[in-house]
Amino acid sequence: MGFRVVHADEHDWAERPPGDGEQLPRRVADVTTAAALRESRARLWHFPPRTRGVRHIERAQEEVFVVVAGTLTILLGDPPERFDLAAESVVSAEPGTAIQLRNESDNELVVFAYGAPPVAGQAEYLDDVDLAR
Repeated sequence: MGFRVVHADEHDWAERPPGDGEQLPRRVADVTTAAALRESRARLWHFPPRTRGVRHIERAQEEVFVVVAGTLTILLGDPPERFDLAAESVVSAEPGTAIQLRNESDNELVVFAYGAPPVAGQAEYLDDVDLAR
């Protein structure tokens, strides 16, 4: 088949444990599997208020992040530079770029993350940082 359609109610959501000092888990849907992607990888993320993803560097994968709902705070580069992005904003990051997704607001954040090529296990994990506005 040349296409796949994944309806909102068909996502299989998994919880990621809360980080230090966080109360609620993040949730992630594996779009790669659901949409049968072969040349790329994709995830749909729900970040509760005041939660953070893991700061990391993808060594082989170009990544794109689309803010679906809420406000994304993203740290890019090393040393990190902070960007606060509204819904419908897009970020692209070349391989080797330090990245951290955060929800520093009081509302839920939804982000679509897309990467190519479809490699896994090439990430380097970095220490979290505090970065004032």
